[in-house]
Amino acid sequence: MDIFILILGFILMLVGILGSFLPVLPGPPISWVGLLLLYSTSAITMNWTFLGITLAIALVVFGLDYVIPAIGTKKFGGTKAGVIGTTVGLLVALIFPILGPFGIIIWPFVGALVGELLNKADKKTATKAAFGSFLGFLTGTFLKFMVAIVYLGLFISKAWEHSNALFPFFN
Repeated sequence: MDIFILILGFILMLVGILGSFLPVLPGPPISWVGLLLLYSTSAITMNWTFLGITLAIALVVFGLDYVIPAIGTKKFGGTKAGVIGTTVGLLVALIFPILGPFGIIIWPFVGALVGELLNKADKKTATKAAFGSFLGFLTGTFLKFMVAIVYLGLFISKAWEHSNALFPFFN
């Protein structure tokens, strides 16, 4: 059963990393559930302090992901339409990878620009607001990605540390 829990936890870690880029998946909280599963195995002693701190970090970063783009947009004179446009642009980049890996950078900016233009902003204001929204999006995504990667590192480190107990048939 420990092997199944370990594999499921690792899968959740990978989904958490994907969730750093996909707006429909809460990346850090999903990665945290992977850590929780790891600590649920019989080989690893439950550490509530560690799990509490990592949960708090995951929830703070998850909350900041909604605040940072709005701050970036407002700081550069944008509106909610720019934030919505950024999200739509990201979805376009993920569903239709027309520009390859550069699409994940270009389409959110284009989406924010279109959102601001549809909100009746002039081109200069729309471009400035789109840049702010895009900068906020990149900051939030980077934070989520870093937390998910750190959680994956913690997961692998702890699993490796207890590999003899997790995989007794290899001894």
